[in-house]
Amino acid sequence: MDDAKSYSEVWQIVKDTVDFAFGKRGGSMMLFLDDLPLQIGAYYPVGTNNIVLNRRLVDIVEATLSDKQKVKALVYNLLLHEYLHALGELSEIEVRRQVVTVASKSLGEEHFATVLARKSPWILLKDLPLEVAAAPKRVMQIVRDFEKTTSKYIV
Repeated sequence: MDDAKSYSEVWQIVKDTVDFAFGKRGGSMMLFLDDLPLQIGAYYPVGTNNIVLNRRLVDIVEATLSDKQKVKALVYNLLLHEYLHALGELSEIEVRRQVVTVASKSLGEEHFATVLARKSPWILLKDLPLEVAAAPKRVMQIVRDFEKTTSKYIV
């Protein structure tokens, strides 16, 4: 994860770690960035192939932390959580447990993504001035080239 430079590279790690931990792999997904309330890290609209990530949350954490690995660990946790929902687990409690299992089994107990999974991604916000979150809402954006596929839809 240290070398990941984009959402799509973190996403590939998410898929690979779920495959490693559970032997599961889902279909192609699309990622949207939206300015959501800070209590929501991301969400998966059931029955779609979409994940909506809280751009405002990621921006705030990115702007206030000098350690970019922690930002990647946050994005990993949020995408992993929603991917597990997309794979069919709708229980929040079970998905939280599975996020810890995948992170610890794949990345190790000491990796910050595992620590974040055990404690909660919101520990990153505990000392942040949240008044910066009052910025105006921007238009939702799609992340281009999020999922690299070799499948051809029209042949």
